[in-house]
Parts: sequence; structure tokens; C-alpha cells
Amino acid sequence: MIDRVLGPTKVAMLITDIGFLLYWAIAFAHLIPPEFAYKDYADPVLSDWNFSFVALDLAASATGLASLCRGNGSRTLMTVSLTLTSTAGLQAIAFWALRGDFSPAWWIPNLFLLLFPLPALVTLTCGAVPRSGVAAESGTHR
Repeated sequence: MIDRVLGPTKVAMLITDIGFLLYWAIAFAHLIPPEFAYKDYADPVLSDWNFSFVALDLAASATGLASLCRGNGSRTLMTVSLTLTSTAGLQAIAFWALRGDFSPAWWIPNLFLLLFPLPALVTLTCGAVPRSGVAAESGTHR
């Protein structure tokens, strides 16, 4: 069960984490054409709001890529990365909903960020833990 959920999640994480890095490189270079930008893109307050996600997205990307490179022992990093990624999507969706701005160009990617981590997060936090891991983590011995 775990591999069935985490396999596709790892692919989505790799695409997302590289996507975060590409998006921020493009955003910092001011290469987003206005017709593809979000509403009021030139407004300094909205620009600041957008750039307020840099630390969150880069932390998600760094922990995600690190978890994919580590193999065994990467569950904690993966959990952190997926939580940060989902949080970034939630924050953006909440903001666009409060503004009443329902552009599919921005909602679809942010709904993806919000939702794709959820099955893996449930699996990682509620899934089966090897017997030796349970005893070691709880401090009990059999």
C-alpha cells in the first residue's frame, strides 16, 4: 500500500520541486508575460504577497529534493516537504478565494499543490510503521 501511494507522490514531488525552482527563477527575472500573470500582477502589494511565498516554496523544494535523494530514512523530510507544499497551495487558494478571483490558470496549479500531498501525508503519518520502529520510537521494549 505504501509504495502504491508514495511512488506516484515521489514523481509529483520531483516535478513540483523543480517547478518551484523554475517558477522562482522566472519570477525573479521578471519573465512572466502580463497575459499569463495573476490579476493585478503589477500592484506592489500583490507582488510582495507573491514573493512572500519564496521561503515556503524553497523550503518545500529543498526538503523534497533531499528526501528523494536520500532513499531510506527520508520519511521525515518527505512529510515536511509535503506539508509545506500543501500549505503553500492552501494559502494561495485562500487568498484567491477571499479576493473572489477564480482564474483557472492560478487555481489549478494551487489546487494541485494543496491536494496531491494529502494521500501520502495520510500514509506517512497513519500508515504501517515497521515493528522495530514502533518500539524504538516509543521507548518501549518487547
